Amino acid sequence: MMVAERGASANTIEAYSRDLSEFAAYAKRHRLAFETIEKPAIEKYITTLGKSDLSAKTIARRISSIRQFFHFLYSEDIRKDDPATNIDSPKQTRSLPKSLSKDDIEKLITQARDYNDIRLVAILELLYASGLRVSELVTLPLVAFNKANQFLIVRGKGNKERLVALNNAAIEAVGEYISKRSHHSNYLFSSGSKEGHLTRQRLGQMLKELALKAGIDPEKISPHKMRHSFASHLLEGGADLRIIQELLGHSDISTTQIYTHIEQDKLTNLVRNHHPLSKTVTKTSHTIVK
Repeated sequence: MMVAERGASANTIEAYSRDLSEFAAYAKRHRLAFETIEKPAIEKYITTLGKSDLSAKTIARRISSIRQFFHFLYSEDIRKDDPATNIDSPKQTRSLPKSLSKDDIEKLITQARDYNDIRLVAILELLYASGLRVSELVTLPLVAFNKANQFLIVRGKGNKERLVALNNAAIEAVGEYISKRSHHSNYLFSSGSKEGHLTRQRLGQMLKELALKAGIDPEKISPHKMRHSFASHLLEGGADLRIIQELLGHSDISTTQIYTHIEQDKLTNLVRNHHPLSKTVTKTSHTIVK
């Protein structure tokens, strides 16, 4: 149903399957059946999630998986009721996305060039120029890159297509990589993996390895932080929020507005650190001699 009716992506299906497998394992341990389990038992499971090391976002997704699953059972007459209807998700604390500095990105690209890793140079230039999600990047078909028209055709969440303009640095880097790549497949970043393309996990490892060589804390580096850097630096440069929304492939402007909070924090820190009235002023008494 998720695939056929909702057009859910492979990543969404994988996440929901994992969530429901965890819940199924819990139900099996407690001798509970999906056809008869009641709301208190589901709430007890959610309580165990709250005591785990899982983030609020992950717990919320697991609850969403359970809700949708039981709604499906109810709509298909497998159950006569829906025990997950009024189950609440935990409140999520807003966490601002962390981005890299322009200097750090320059160091990464320079390091990749020094090692003559043209594939990694192409990946870095492309991530920073386009703000692609890592899943979008690794599954890019070769035909998505159009050097003549200087844009990418990207298929993102919800199977929606969008055009992403590229800068000259990215176009040249990707063009050089294509002309010299050893693998020949329909994927832009092909590999010998069973998927036929570079995996998200391997790309994450590659970036952390490169960060170590460049003298950057590897914990600061990830494909998703490159996406955040793309958006943050565009906003710093005065780009319109609606344009950034379109480039990132956000369906809702409220998702993109998180980047305005980053800019507000930067401005607040700037004022606190540099405005003369924000500093503690020590008054010095003077003796006036007539």
